[in-house]
Amino acid sequence: MTDRPTDLSSLPSYQAPRRSRFSARKFALMASVAAGLGIAAYGFGPSQAPVDIFTSAAHAQVSNEVSKAAQPVGFADIVEHVKPSVISVKVNINEKVSKDDSDDSPFQPGSPMERFFRRFGGPDGFPPGLRGGRGHGVVTGQGSGFFISADGYAVTNNHVVDGADKVEVTTDDGKTYKAKVIGTDARTDLALIKVEGGSNFPFTKLSEAKPRIGDWVLAVGNPFGLGGTVTAGIVSASGRDIGNGPYDDFIQIDAPVNKGNSGGPAFNTEGEVIGVNTAIYSPSGGSVGIAFSIPAATVKSVIAQLKDKGSVSRGWIGVQIQPVTPDIADSLGLKKAEGALVAEPQANGPAAKAGIESGDVITAVNGETVKDARELARTIGGLAPGNAVKLNVLHKGQDKVINLTLGQLPNTIEAKADTDRDDRGGSAHGTDVPKLGMTVAPANNVAGAGKDGVVVTEVDPKSAAAERGFKEGDVILEVAGKTVANATDVREAIKAARSDNKNSVLMRVKSGGQSRFVAVPLAKG
Repeated sequence: MTDRPTDLSSLPSYQAPRRSRFSARKFALMASVAAGLGIAAYGFGPSQAPVDIFTSAAHAQVSNEVSKAAQPVGFADIVEHVKPSVISVKVNINEKVSKDDSDDSPFQPGSPMERFFRRFGGPDGFPPGLRGGRGHGVVTGQGSGFFISADGYAVTNNHVVDGADKVEVTTDDGKTYKAKVIGTDARTDLALIKVEGGSNFPFTKLSEAKPRIGDWVLAVGNPFGLGGTVTAGIVSASGRDIGNGPYDDFIQIDAPVNKGNSGGPAFNTEGEVIGVNTAIYSPSGGSVGIAFSIPAATVKSVIAQLKDKGSVSRGWIGVQIQPVTPDIADSLGLKKAEGALVAEPQANGPAAKAGIESGDVITAVNGETVKDARELARTIGGLAPGNAVKLNVLHKGQDKVINLTLGQLPNTIEAKADTDRDDRGGSAHGTDVPKLGMTVAPANNVAGAGKDGVVVTEVDPKSAAAERGFKEGDVILEVAGKTVANATDVREAIKAARSDNKNSVLMRVKSGGQSRFVAVPLAKG
């Protein structure tokens, strides 16, 4: 769990040094009673001609005047314009645990907020501002937000107002208003609230254009409950996937943000919102100059639906997909590792009804190339249910076009029982598959394994199969596009792949109730 155009005509271009890739550590949502340290960032005005300040006193005086004129250009004018549109959001949540419970969590056990603070709340679980404790009927939390219309509609994060029984906002001039939640979307962590008691609130505009890496950005919010804090930095990266969900497409910024900045805006130098700050990358829980914002384009689409009907409807084709790795691309004969590999179409889903099968690779939607599985999820999710779409699909080595009508993405996905691993008493010893380092047995000979495929009964820990994640109990359904029922079928499929000069063989594997494709390298000789 995680917590996803600048006009620089008056500033010289600035090229930041390339950042090295960082390993995934801890991402923290920023809703709490926390605070950011404002670090000034400046642009510089046009360069002046060189002046010899050592020639004479007159030259020294001119030099002093030039020095005054060349002082760093700040963001005060922009901040003065946008800051009134930013609000502090305070929520009250009725305590869900009994007073004599030894657990001092203020949230219902198993709820998203409870899981989040158990993971990121620090050594003792919950920070002081969000610790329930015995005898306390209400807990409070704080975040940020911003007005998008004069009549009081405002944007914040879902995790700021999730489960709130009462919402209050404080504007930049110190006034407090009641607010109600109009709608939330957990998948993008966005929420729309309506502030009551006013009709002429200062509001801001969502940017129409995608920011460029290196553009200036200003973060305004309520870190550590301080309110009205402004920090500056640049857009560090775009299209970031932080493991929050299938629609991750975050803008990365280095403007310092901290807990409490959640839901606050990130502005460009035109005073437009380029993103909603929602998560930070932090080993310690504080700002290290890496924060993530939901892009304005996503905000605009989601908020429009929340305002119209209080919820978000997304297109759905009903497939379980996975990335096309270089090994998988090689085994399928693809020139590039692009597209989304269909691991399994869901029964009675639009894709299954249209003829899409396991092993197909979706390469384009309505003529637009699909780069990877995440891009397919975002593209389909951004379309309305009921829309007709055209999919380009690689099916058994042949390109084909499939037309289908999108269904509606279910709010919840039913969990599948892990029957593949239960009650497998009396499993066969299995037959060795040379070169792969595992033994298999027909599934119908192993209790609880089903009727299709072969069950992995043993894996050599030093083998290629172990490196690719095979475990005892996995069920291999297909090898190189052919169904298998015994070890002989597996060997024959591998032999055929070698004859075709393939470096790896693609297997469809069922594990934990879900299917996936695994490309296993073939040993030579």
